[in-house]
Amino acid sequence: MVSYAIFVVFAGGAALRDASGNVSELINNTYIECRENGGTCGYGLNNSYSVMQLMSLWGPFIYAGCFAATLSTALTNLLSVPRLIQALGIDKIYPGLIFFSKGYGKFGEPYRGYVLTFVVSSAFIIIANLNTIAPLISNFYLASYALINFCTFHAALIKPLGWRPTFKYYNTWLSLVGFILCVSIMFMIDWVTSLITFIIIFALYLLVVYRKPDVNWGSSTQAQTYKTALMTAHRLNHINEHVKNYRPQILVLSGRPYLRPALVDLANLITKSQALMVCGDISEKRLSHRSRGSRLRTSISWLENHKIRSFFNIMDGLDFENGARALIQASGIGKLKPNVVMIGFKNDWQTCNTDDLLAYFNILHNTFDNRMAVTILRLQDGLDYTKSSDETDDGMLSMAPSSADLTSDTPTNLLRADSNFSIMSPSMPRNDSENSLTFKSSTPYFVPDSPASSMKHYSVTLDQRSVVASPKAIFKAKKKAITEQILSKGANGSVIHSSVPESMSLFRVKQKHGTIDVWWLYDDGGLTILLPYIINSRSNWSGCKLRVFALTNRRQELELEERNMASLLAKFRIDYSSLTMVGGITEPPGTETVSFFDNMLEGFRENEASDQECMVTDEEYSIQKQKTDRQLRLRELLQQNSKDASLIVMSLPMPRKGSVSAPLYMAWLEVLTRDLPPFVLVRGNQSSVLTFYS
Repeated sequence: MVSYAIFVVFAGGAALRDASGNVSELINNTYIECRENGGTCGYGLNNSYSVMQLMSLWGPFIYAGCFAATLSTALTNLLSVPRLIQALGIDKIYPGLIFFSKGYGKFGEPYRGYVLTFVVSSAFIIIANLNTIAPLISNFYLASYALINFCTFHAALIKPLGWRPTFKYYNTWLSLVGFILCVSIMFMIDWVTSLITFIIIFALYLLVVYRKPDVNWGSSTQAQTYKTALMTAHRLNHINEHVKNYRPQILVLSGRPYLRPALVDLANLITKSQALMVCGDISEKRLSHRSRGSRLRTSISWLENHKIRSFFNIMDGLDFENGARALIQASGIGKLKPNVVMIGFKNDWQTCNTDDLLAYFNILHNTFDNRMAVTILRLQDGLDYTKSSDETDDGMLSMAPSSADLTSDTPTNLLRADSNFSIMSPSMPRNDSENSLTFKSSTPYFVPDSPASSMKHYSVTLDQRSVVASPKAIFKAKKKAITEQILSKGANGSVIHSSVPESMSLFRVKQKHGTIDVWWLYDDGGLTILLPYIINSRSNWSGCKLRVFALTNRRQELELEERNMASLLAKFRIDYSSLTMVGGITEPPGTETVSFFDNMLEGFRENEASDQECMVTDEEYSIQKQKTDRQLRLRELLQQNSKDASLIVMSLPMPRKGSVSAPLYMAWLEVLTRDLPPFVLVRGNQSSVLTFYS
């Protein structure tokens, strides 16, 4: 930079911009008015290219210097640019450069890159006019210098710990000045070329952003992301919460997310990248660093592959109850922490051991104690898919399908959702009728990532009679295919199982019609009505109608109660299709319902061999008789009104600590949700979550 500045001073001090070369003009002092006098200005910095030669001690020195500078720069570029192209190709930054990144020989020389660099250099030389080439070359050089200056300025401004410049006189703002000067000179030389250059640079940058290459450069942009997130989190910590800005921030007790996809999908449907979502995994075993890291990578990879924006957290070395308590209390940071706990219904509560039942029940109490809302999801086919997969301690799926499994299950996995092919194993009878065409492939069909020993050949049969399928059949096939895509592959692509209940894809597949039935029974702050409204606003569930059910004891004032509820929903700005006030909640339940409930509790009634911590005493049964009858009556009303709903959302009954035992409470939930469509039980923390428009 100093030499360039000295050159400018020397050249400007010894030569005019425009000069005629007539020595006689020195006498009358008109040599500085060449242009004004209309003379021929053949000399000067703007017209003569031999000014430096005239100023030099010996003219050939200038030619020797230009040759040396050009040769050194050319050799540097010819040697370094191919390596740069090779690096870009290896990182797969730009698809067109991958071909030129191949290395040859012991040191991986990029010969293809050398050829590309030579061709590009030759293209500029072929122009054969220095006055045309110089602005182009200068433009690109200035652009690269401008970017370097801006990058150093950005790094110095963000101040990552890795930024430690050694230049004694370096200054942050000096880089910014250098960037501005380079850009200014570019536009002064040729603004059209400069504009095109910046468009090309911007396009290349957008291509990198769009492709999202799997590389880690440790760029200052990453440092800025961290700094911005940290500053925003601190700023958020000083903002008081307001009901208008409420967002359901969900902690999902999902374990490894790919083993309970329906639970994770429901939480994702609610948050949808607009609120915090944390998936929590609890391991009773103490995990090694390697196992913990592998489980983290596997789960995060599954979430990313399914486009679910969620954090993932592991608690190891703790039982389920203490691990859940730790997640509830420690998840999040500042104001960015969960306010809703989502958990799956414990389908095996009647057969599991006492400790597991009490742990599940205590988790609900711990959630309420921490002033958090609770949502419980129940699917009749169950949520937990752990037993169907064989996993190692490091969280990787080790289950490989056997030949028998492939024979029975693999063909289903190979079909596309809209395919009309049927894949038959050799053991299955062939259809040799005239209406079928059979193709035998030389390539075996196999499940990705399954061992070669498990591969098996299949014949593909196209039945002309099955080419035309009804829309309903196609929809079911697509739904099943998506289900298998979600559940039949772990994060590493290996097969978990192929016999998958379709309900597992419920919250991912588009529901073209149906209803979301909301049973708003208690005033919990409005979360029971807000969550189904959010679900109904998503594209997958927007085709369903939102029906609201509320209870009333006054049959004489049924119309008045309905008007009041409709007015309340209107003030909450909840868009619904129908509102039904359901009466008869105080009527005694039917004999069959009571018998069904008593049979359910038979194994938990007090006797000499009963576990004192997990039983329903006669005293408790008698005290809670009124509440029990209410739950039984609710079951009958649900069977009457919501048997065919696509989704049911109901207020969760509150378990009073010390008054209701675990088996009695679980029996209430069982009687409410048994043999019904997908069921979500919701209980807010009494904090208002809906804005009231008056």
